[in-house]
Amino acid sequence: MENRDFNCPIVLLISRMVSPFIMLFALYIIFHGHYSPGGGFQGGTMLAAAVLLTRITSGYSVSQFQFKTALTMPLGAAGVLIYWGTGFSSLLLGKSFLNYSALTVFGSVDNAHSMGILLVEVGVGLAVMALLISIYDDLFAGEPIMVKDNE
Repeated sequence: MENRDFNCPIVLLISRMVSPFIMLFALYIIFHGHYSPGGGFQGGTMLAAAVLLTRITSGYSVSQFQFKTALTMPLGAAGVLIYWGTGFSSLLLGKSFLNYSALTVFGSVDNAHSMGILLVEVGVGLAVMALLISIYDDLFAGEPIMVKDNE
């Protein structure tokens, strides 16, 4: 595997300092997506960007301590299942798909609507984050193809 370390302490320091704040802001966007603009997709891309920042600056092997490649597909599937499960539970309760008023398990209709949107935002954010990291890993984490000239 190719070593992509920058060997620049300033770049490593800045990326390690900024990455947790990007993740924190991404979680804020996901969990406040039903109150303000933003939500699952935007928060998921920011979470993926924070992980990929570490992957690019620290190298692939070091970044595995932050987020393992083996977790991408299970977390992506879990995100899709959270989204689908929220909609399907509405169907089971006699309403249409993603009709949050059926989710009165969470209390009043307003509270059910808010919690339903929150569950969908979390599912979308998780799926987007995991799949963007998986795409990066599939494209850039493998051995580079070396073409040798016949001399």
